[in-house]
Amino acid sequence: MPPTSGASRAARAGAVIIEATGVVPEGRISPTDLGLWNDEQRDALVPIVQFMRSMGAVAGIQLAHAGRKAGVFPEWGTSSEGSIPVEEGGWEAVAPSAIPFTGLAEPRALTPSEMDDIVRAFAAAARRAVDAGIELIEIHAAHGYLLHEFLSPLSNHREDEYGGSLENRARFLLRIVDAVRAEMGDGLALLVRLSATDWTEGGITLEDTIQVVDLLREHSVDLIDVSTGGNVPAHIPVGPGYQVRFASEIRRRTGVPTAAVGMITDPHQAEQILLSGQADVALVGREMLRDPNFAIRAALRLGHTDLPVPAPYLRAYARGRAN
Repeated sequence: MPPTSGASRAARAGAVIIEATGVVPEGRISPTDLGLWNDEQRDALVPIVQFMRSMGAVAGIQLAHAGRKAGVFPEWGTSSEGSIPVEEGGWEAVAPSAIPFTGLAEPRALTPSEMDDIVRAFAAAARRAVDAGIELIEIHAAHGYLLHEFLSPLSNHREDEYGGSLENRARFLLRIVDAVRAEMGDGLALLVRLSATDWTEGGITLEDTIQVVDLLREHSVDLIDVSTGGNVPAHIPVGPGYQVRFASEIRRRTGVPTAAVGMITDPHQAEQILLSGQADVALVGREMLRDPNFAIRAALRLGHTDLPVPAPYLRAYARGRAN
C-alpha cells in the first residue's frame, strides 16, 4: 500500500508492506509510484519506517520493476488510459521480448547488459531499504511485471540463457534474489511474490511455480507470497479466498512458508487459513484500504482482549461504555 496509508495503519497491523516501489524510474507502473533509486528517497522513507516501528509494526517494502506494463496513466486524476506517450512524460517500456501487453505500447527487449543494470538496481534499492530501517523485503515477480514476464513462456521468447526452459526463464529472478539477499544479510526476511498460474493455456502453471519455489528455497528465500494471473488477459474464477488453494499446495509440496492473498475480507476467514495450515500468513490488502480499522475489528470478533489500538483511542474500545 502507499507509504502514507501504510503509516496510518501501522498501529493496527502486525506488518505493513509498502507496495510496488520502483528500483529504477522506468520500472514504475505510473509516474505516481514510489521509488527507491536514490538516497533522497531513502531519507524520505526513514520517518515513515520509524513511525511504523514505534507502533509495533514490522516495516516491509516490495521492490518492483513493471516491465512491459510500465509507464501507464495512473488510475486516478486523469481520464486517459494505456501507455503514456513519451511527449507527455512517458517512457519506453522494456521486457524479456518485444511482446506488448494487450492495449499497451510495444516494449523493447532487454539486452544482457541492461539486465545486469537492473540486477544492480534491485541490490541498491535493497541496501537503501535496509539503511532506512526496513525489516522485510519482498521482490515482486507476479502480476505480469518484469520478473513474471521472464518466468512465463507467454511473454518470454528469448533464445539466450534467459529463455527456453523453466530453469533458464527463472535465471534472472534468481540473480536478483541473490543480489538482494547479499545486501540484506541473513537476519532479515526475504519474500518473493509469484503468480502461481497465468490462467491461460501455454502459460505458467502451478507445477511450474512449484519448481520455481524449489529453486528459490535454495537461494535463501524465507516466504512465498502466492498470487495468480496478471501477465495476460484471462478468465479468472474470482471469489472469496480464490487463491488460497495455490498457497496451500505450494506450502505442502515444497515445505516453504507461504502467504495467502485474494479477497480475504473476514476475520474468521483469515484465522481459518492459518489454523488449518493452508498458509503461514494471511495478507490483507484491499480490505485494509476499505477499513483502516480492520485489524481492530478482527481482534474484537476473534475474542482478543489485548487490542491493537493506539493509546489515545483505547477509551473508544473500552467494554461497557455507552459513549
